[in-house]
This record gives sequence, C-alpha cells and structure tokens, in this order.
Amino acid sequence: MDEKALVRTLLEEQHPDLSGLALREVEGGWDNRMWRLGEDLAVRMPRSPRAPELLRAEHRWLPDLAPRLPLPVPVPMRLGAPSARFPHLWSVTTWVSGHPADLAPVTRGTRALAAFLTELHRTAPEEVPLNPLRGGHPREAVEDLEEYARGIADPAHMDGILEVWQAVADAPAWHLPPVWLHADLHPANVVSREGDLAGVLDFGELCAGDPATDLAAAWVLLPDGSADAFFAEYPADEATVLRARGWALLRSLVLIQIGRAGDQGLPGGKPTWKPAGEKALSRVIAPFP
Repeated sequence: MDEKALVRTLLEEQHPDLSGLALREVEGGWDNRMWRLGEDLAVRMPRSPRAPELLRAEHRWLPDLAPRLPLPVPVPMRLGAPSARFPHLWSVTTWVSGHPADLAPVTRGTRALAAFLTELHRTAPEEVPLNPLRGGHPREAVEDLEEYARGIADPAHMDGILEVWQAVADAPAWHLPPVWLHADLHPANVVSREGDLAGVLDFGELCAGDPATDLAAAWVLLPDGSADAFFAEYPADEATVLRARGWALLRSLVLIQIGRAGDQGLPGGKPTWKPAGEKALSRVIAPFP
C-alpha cells in the first residue's frame, strides 16, 4: 500500500468523517511527512523515531497557546492512534496557508514577529519541560564553536564568527523564570504570503527556557537590517540580545550544513536551506556594535 492510500485508510478507520476530503502530499518536513486534507486541515505522519512524542507535545500544549497568538499556527484537532497498519501516533491539524520562507523569504515581518514572540514568551507552567540544548545559553549547545564553524562556513567569515561568539560566550545567562519557547524558528518553519510573515509552523520542540533562542529569528527570518527595528518592538536587555545573536549564529550554521547535504544528495538534506543560512549568517556577523 502506498503512503497516500495508507493515510486514506487510516482516516477511514479512525476519523471517517474526514476520510472523504481531498488528500494532497506536501513537500518538505523533517520529522513528519505532511498531507493537506481538504482546504482547512493537514495530516502529519511521523517519519523519525522522535516524531510521535513531538506530535504528542503539540497536542498537549498548542491548543491552549494558539488562541492568544497573533499569527496562525497549526492547531492539533485529532490524534491518530497506533495500529497494526501504522505503529505510531499521528495527527490532524489545522492548515496554515502560505509558502515556506526558505522558498519565499519574509520581506515584511518585523512587527508581526515581535508581536508573536511577545505573546508567546509568557512564563511557562512548571510542568512544561526545559530543554537546555534549545532554551539555555548558546555556549551550552556546542562544545567547540570554532571547530564546528570551520567545517561549514566560508573561511573569509571566520573572523566575524569568532568575534560574535566571543561576545556571546561572555554574556550572562537568563536569570528570570523560564518562558514558553517555540525553540525551532527557521525559514522552513514559518510561511509567508507576498512577503508578509503569515504563520508559524512545527511546534514539536515546544519547551520552556531563555527567550533568546526564539529572538534569534530577528537575524534568521527577517531581511537585512531588521534586527534593530525588531528589538525596538521587542525590548530586551543587552545580554539577551547577545545570546539571541549567538543562537542565530548556530542556527545559520546548521541551515548551511543541512543545505550543503541537500546539494550533495545526502539523506535529510534540504538544498533550499543553504542560501537561507548563508544570508542569515551574513546578517549575524555584520559589524558588531
């Protein structure tokens, strides 16, 4: 049975009221393969070992968060149970219209992103998990930044990378209560419409921690020269801005690495991520204030 037929059969067995809707495969996805269901819904089918738990976390928390967020997000509507046909949990969510920003970059979104993160970054309940590798200090996420960067970045950029990283490494850690985090904001996880930031996708990494990890989006998602305007809309202290820049540096390098793997035809590679990462890196290492 091909995958489309499998999805249709699972819907017929577990959610028959949805089984008659049109089903179209959507390109992309990392942990999950996605299918558009009718005009307003999507089916997400795990394809990595960790994907079912990420879907479960979204189903637990996102319906409570979504009503106060000022941008559309994929709200979980149904869970599919593991079965003999498909041994993993799967999900039906609302559909968020737009084009992934690795294909159609955001050219206008400073205020929209600042408003979104202002609403998201409220103190998280104690039961929301912490994730130091995504919501801690960026210096905790990589053992040797210089060694990692030299394997990815253009050698001409290394001085700028190391200058930024030194300032980041010296920045104090977040000392206030952990806040809600998306924790995976990069161009493939947001959508644009005619250049406007139009929605935020994939909350599987949802956790609590330092807002700096999300504030990295000021460099990773927004066009050149937008960071100052963003932080005028989302006031943050100097240390938080530095940590955000550090997370933006790391995220840019990851995008380039995954994009390069795509250029080489390697599994998991995403060719469109390389130019997005290179543009983000150029913004991050622009002359440091």
